[in-house]
Amino acid sequence: MPLSDYFRGDKNNKFLYYLKNNLRWALIPNAFYRRQLATTLAELLNRPDRDYIEQRVAYYNKLNEPTPLPQDAPPLAEHRYRLKNISTYFFDTFEYTRWFPPTLRWLHLPGDVIHVPDHPTIVKSRPVIPPATDNNANSVLLNLNKLRHFIFINDPTPFDVKQPKAIFRGAVYRALRKRFFERIFGQPLCDIAATGAKPDAPREWLGKKLSIRDHLNYQFIFALEGNDVASNLKWVMSSNSAAVMPAPTYETWFMEARLLPNVHYIEVKSDFSDVEDRLRYYIAHPEEAKAIIHNAHDHVAQFQNPKRERLISLLVLQKYFHMTGQL
Repeated sequence: MPLSDYFRGDKNNKFLYYLKNNLRWALIPNAFYRRQLATTLAELLNRPDRDYIEQRVAYYNKLNEPTPLPQDAPPLAEHRYRLKNISTYFFDTFEYTRWFPPTLRWLHLPGDVIHVPDHPTIVKSRPVIPPATDNNANSVLLNLNKLRHFIFINDPTPFDVKQPKAIFRGAVYRALRKRFFERIFGQPLCDIAATGAKPDAPREWLGKKLSIRDHLNYQFIFALEGNDVASNLKWVMSSNSAAVMPAPTYETWFMEARLLPNVHYIEVKSDFSDVEDRLRYYIAHPEEAKAIIHNAHDHVAQFQNPKRERLISLLVLQKYFHMTGQL
């Protein structure tokens, strides 16, 4: 992604992220957080949005019966910061695990997780298509890799003055994106190009990376799954452009599986055979496109209360330790 995105504030600042988290890790003892845990969790009882919070906790952590961990599950005390392996996954889990006793055991699987683990495991992503939807309770979601994935923007450009076209820039490694390019490349309503350090794509597909601000000149932005979820979906849905995509097959803390087609995003078929027809429809019906954008903004707004997001995260972990028989 171009450096201009960082200077304009469109991308999360890596330097500030690591500085803040290193200082928090190095200067504030874990005991400080553990002393506050009971009081912080008790705040739920008097909150007017208690029902909403409990629904979110139940959504992320679907464990509803005692499910013990294997004997070799490591304790939280072994979850340490290692200079040789700096990772957002450490900081984004440690932000909440440090509130709990270090003797509690857990399983954590970093990275783009597209399968359901055999035992209850803290993950960033999980599959949501049947039959996984009914059997993914072992995938307990936390908001991980926030630096890359949880980006929201302020879009100053109204939908009506943007170009009536759809844009995509990104790597073309996976079958979905290859199928997309094979079907869509060259269509007049679509400005698409393959980017990345080692693009596995024909030469004619290749193009230069564009900034987020460049994307915002278009009324429609494709949000296509890669290794798991579409990493641009969060900032697209916070913009004044409409997200265009097939129904999601994976989800994260953003609750992609709760997004409704043609309510929060413009749905296209997974073979992309209807892309041109869908774009032409919404170009001819801009008020419907703007209604989708409004609904997308409402979905995004759920995640913009830091204190509430912290409470939900702690409650997800509390339930995890309770359902694994440790609290």
